[in-house]
Amino acid sequence: MTHDFVHVSEAGGPYRPEALHLKNQLCFPLYACAREMVKQYKPCLERIGLTYTQYITMMVLWEQRSVTAKELGQRLYLDSGTLTPLLKRMEAKGLLTRQRDPVDERSLRVTITKAGEALKDQAIEIPYQMANYGQLTQEEGETLYRLLYKLLEKN
Repeated sequence: MTHDFVHVSEAGGPYRPEALHLKNQLCFPLYACAREMVKQYKPCLERIGLTYTQYITMMVLWEQRSVTAKELGQRLYLDSGTLTPLLKRMEAKGLLTRQRDPVDERSLRVTITKAGEALKDQAIEIPYQMANYGQLTQEEGETLYRLLYKLLEKN
C-alpha cells in the first residue's frame, strides 16, 4: 500500500482528490494506534478495576496526590464534560475525593484517598507488561514519544 501523506506545506496549492483518501491521513494511524493501545491495556486494567481514563487519572494522583480539576484536565487533555463524570465515578469507588479548594472556592480540588494510594501497588506492573507493545526498539519508542508530544504541544 502506498501512501501520499498530505503535508501542510501543500496548503494553498492545487487541491488533489487523493488528499481525502484515508490512507493519506496522519490522523487515522494516530487514532487507530491509540485505540489499539488502549485495547492492549484493557486486560491489565480490568484486573485492578480501572478504565484507561481512570488509570491515567490515577497516575497523576499517584504523582501529585492533590491537584485542581482544572490542572488535571490540562494534564490529561480532557474537557470538563468528560472529567466531571469520570471523577464522580472514581469518587464513588473511593479512589479520590473532590472538594472545593479552601484557598480558592471557585476551584475544585481532587485528592487521592488511602484506597487510591493502595491501588498503586497493584498497578506498578502495568507499564512493564506494556513495555513491548508494538515491538518498537528503544530508539523508535523515544522518537515516537518525542514526535507525539511535539504534536500535542501545538494545541
